[in-house]
Amino acid sequence: MPLTDQVILITGAGGGLGATAALALAKHGAQIILLDKNIPKLERVYDAIVEAGGPEPVMYPFDLAGASEAQYQEMADAIEQRYGSLQGLLHSAVEFSAFSPIVNYKTKDWGHALNVNLNAPFILCRVLLPLLQLSGHASIVFTGDSGARKGQAYSGAYGVSKIALEGFAAILAAELEAGQKIRVNTLCPGPVDSPLRKRAYPAEDKNAIPPMSSLEPLYLYLFGDASIGVTGQIIDAQTFKP
Repeated sequence: MPLTDQVILITGAGGGLGATAALALAKHGAQIILLDKNIPKLERVYDAIVEAGGPEPVMYPFDLAGASEAQYQEMADAIEQRYGSLQGLLHSAVEFSAFSPIVNYKTKDWGHALNVNLNAPFILCRVLLPLLQLSGHASIVFTGDSGARKGQAYSGAYGVSKIALEGFAAILAAELEAGQKIRVNTLCPGPVDSPLRKRAYPAEDKNAIPPMSSLEPLYLYLFGDASIGVTGQIIDAQTFKP
């Protein structure tokens, strides 16, 4: 299996896209660290991976918004102690409740969304980069949104965080490119039949958009050997063919 001996941490692993990526990567031999604050959802993904014959994953219940920096570092230390290094990091966790005009935003809700969607990826990258550097090759994948990039009305803190996340990914890719060990890319899933899509567009005909499983080849590409040397890219799932 092409991802045997690869240790990959996935945030939002209990959610739609996170779970899809976890199962796809585990089926190809990856050791998955499932990170999410929702324990029942983590358990369902855990069971699905085991039933599919993948390596037994590790569940790591963790609140990205509520955790202290010390708790982030404790997580990194625990991964180092157990595995010694890390080969992949997928930022799939997302905070989105509904479209709303800026004038109606509460400061607390704004801050919470930015904490999950932007600040958490920054802290995770900072504490996990030393472990990723210990690998011969490693991959960091951010989850973008091509619609938010256009400054979509009413996308609020979600839209702002996605715009900023693409900038952060570009800066990080440029900083790490010289080392030629860690590649950094952003995947824009586009319209897929995910739980987030259902919340955002409840009246949409779900039969008219691809299932989440359509993203599996892209996750395998981004964390597999085929993408070594590819960095600083924004990959549109609707047009890119791995």
